[in-house]
Amino acid sequence: MWKCERVIGADLDVEEVLGVYRASTLAERRPVDDVERFARMLAGANLVVVARAEDGRLIGIARSITDGAYSTYLGDLAVDVAHQGQGVGRELIRVTREAAPEAKLVLLAAPAAVDYYPHVGFTRHESAWTLDRLQQGAAKGINIRFP
Repeated sequence: MWKCERVIGADLDVEEVLGVYRASTLAERRPVDDVERFARMLAGANLVVVARAEDGRLIGIARSITDGAYSTYLGDLAVDVAHQGQGVGRELIRVTREAAPEAKLVLLAAPAAVDYYPHVGFTRHESAWTLDRLQQGAAKGINIRFP
């Protein structure tokens, strides 16, 4: 069995979280080789829910950003493949929603997970748009600092 709980992302062991991303295959689409950047991803998320096995091992994580009132962006949902199909992802989503119940939950699905989300209550949205990140040095004159 396992248990989900809300945590502070910056308090997590980065290597432990990286292990779950690698075990879930999400590492294929995240900067797992840039540990400093990955640590900033954890620290910058203001709504983080983890799933731990009875022995304390991290087996899943939901990493989100929310205003708590209108929208919650679920940036990452990662569950160790050895624990997929057991309701861990569904529970991570439930606890995330309960933390910000007034907010709409929004995510961009990994290609391999597109068919998963309708099974847990999500509706496809046809008018979402993205911009890739700026390359370093491309945003001259903008001085925004993130923790």
